Amino acid sequence: MLLNIKSYIRKAQVAELFSYAVFPDDKSIEQAVQAYESNDAWQLYGYEDGELLVGMIGYEKSGDDLIVHHISVIPENRGLGYGRGMILEAMTKEKPKRVIAETDEEAVDFYRNIGFIVQSLGERYPGTERFRCVYEVDEAEEE
Repeated sequence: MLLNIKSYIRKAQVAELFSYAVFPDDKSIEQAVQAYESNDAWQLYGYEDGELLVGMIGYEKSGDDLIVHHISVIPENRGLGYGRGMILEAMTKEKPKRVIAETDEEAVDFYRNIGFIVQSLGERYPGTERFRCVYEVDEAEEE
């Protein structure tokens, strides 16, 4: 189950999860944290397994779209379905028509494997190709 972690966004375990979702330096992590602190529309949820915070998803609902800004799972728990589960829970909660994420090459297979259509955006940053990932939600999935 997703837990709202926006109120404890500055805890070390949340910073660790951000380090897997952004360039892992203090400046990038701080910019991400500030984006959530300054924007009420940006939601941040964590997924706990027992007492351990194993993943997080940050997103906003924009019209019919759910825009995923950040998603991460601690390395030792990857491949166990937590990322997919967090996206599915966010979809259940928000009921979007589309789920959209922008990511780098490392995460493309994750999105593709759970049904997203992946399109290259080209080199958005020097030496870094970015990808737009879109999932069209079937009406049957919403129920």
